[in-house]
Amino acid sequence: MTAPLNRFKQALRNKQPQIGLWLALASPYAAEICAGAHFDWLLIDGEHAPNDIPLIMNQLQALAAASSHSVVRAPIDTPWLIKQLLDIGAQTLLIPMVESAEQAQALVRAVRYPPQGIRGVGAALARASNFNRTSDYLTTANEQICLLVQVESLAGIAQLDAIASIEGVDGVFIGPADLAADMGFAGKPSNAEVQQVVEQALVRIQSHGKAAGILSADASLCQRYLNLGATFVAVGSDVGLLVNTTRALREQFA
Repeated sequence: MTAPLNRFKQALRNKQPQIGLWLALASPYAAEICAGAHFDWLLIDGEHAPNDIPLIMNQLQALAAASSHSVVRAPIDTPWLIKQLLDIGAQTLLIPMVESAEQAQALVRAVRYPPQGIRGVGAALARASNFNRTSDYLTTANEQICLLVQVESLAGIAQLDAIASIEGVDGVFIGPADLAADMGFAGKPSNAEVQQVVEQALVRIQSHGKAAGILSADASLCQRYLNLGATFVAVGSDVGLLVNTTRALREQFA
């Protein structure tokens, strides 16, 4: 038996737009509810949501039967943490704050087994290999891991072409919130100056044959990004949906 086919990675290679939703409630129950909406992908946020390894695993388990592909955002680019996320069953990782080709290359090695990388061999203990019941996991896992790197600073934008040219990076995600802050427009990712940099970045990523991704709760911006060729676009978050819907409901009875 081989490692499960990564449908999301295959879709990015085929340039099929993938519409996603951010999961930041840190709840398997909420994740399962969101999965019922049949987004192409759901991102379990380990950077800004109150998640840890066991809780992320619980959400992966809740989403195991869903049609939506699970993506996990690590809090940091540390190899030991990446190893744990892969072992609990994440096949697609988004790594924040990538600012150089060297960092991107190190991440490629972190998600791959030797000799191509440095991922520790603990498949016999791992959910990823169905606890060693997937007999060919060690020899087939590398091909099914999808590595997405997040560029969200002016330093990263300056090195974007070098980052996007690294073999083994499957996609580059532009983080508009942190980028806006770094440009002096904190809390204003829709600022025209910020958007000009974002749009140029999305086009540059594709020029290297890589998938371009982004998150926005603004439907018109999301459509603009899709029109520019962005392949994986998150169109909101579970937190945002809950905040906006509860506010609107309460205001009906103000």
